[in-house]
Amino acid sequence: MELPQIRMESQLAQIQIVKTDGRQQISQPQAELTIQQPKAQLSIRTSPGKLQIDQTQAWEDMNLMPITKRNKKFAQDGVNALMQGIARRARQGDELMKIENGGNPIANQAVQNSHPSMKSLGIKFIPSHFSVKTNYQPAEVHIEVKTNKPVIEAITRKPEFDFQPGKVETSLKQRQEIEISFTNLLV
Repeated sequence: MELPQIRMESQLAQIQIVKTDGRQQISQPQAELTIQQPKAQLSIRTSPGKLQIDQTQAWEDMNLMPITKRNKKFAQDGVNALMQGIARRARQGDELMKIENGGNPIANQAVQNSHPSMKSLGIKFIPSHFSVKTNYQPAEVHIEVKTNKPVIEAITRKPEFDFQPGKVETSLKQRQEIEISFTNLLV
């Protein structure tokens, strides 16, 4: 026996989605930069050193002096010898005036006047210590520096943007369908 049948076939609808991605591009142009460094200004001033050497005393110690100074020295030596002679004669005169006090002043004075004083020995042509006088004034150095700041110039550039938005497209890929069939129906 054949039974009547109802057959149903259905097909679902299908949606199709097509997506286009968005694009964003960012670029940063380089900035223009100039840097200049002016030279520093430097000035140096030097006052020279001075050395003074005075050998006058050393030359005089070696008996090598100018004639004017030699004449003054001899004149002073003569005055000193004269004064010593006057002092000796005055002292001896006083001793003779007081002859009554005793002693033998005439014999003593004869011995003193007959024997000259001993000359001192020594090297006379070597200058004495520290007879050469020096005076030194050191040099002075004055340094002046003026620094200059760097000159910096910068030109900035804004970033560049390129943007394309994305898209989403939807469409019906397949329509829904229903099919009904009947078999073995008696009509």
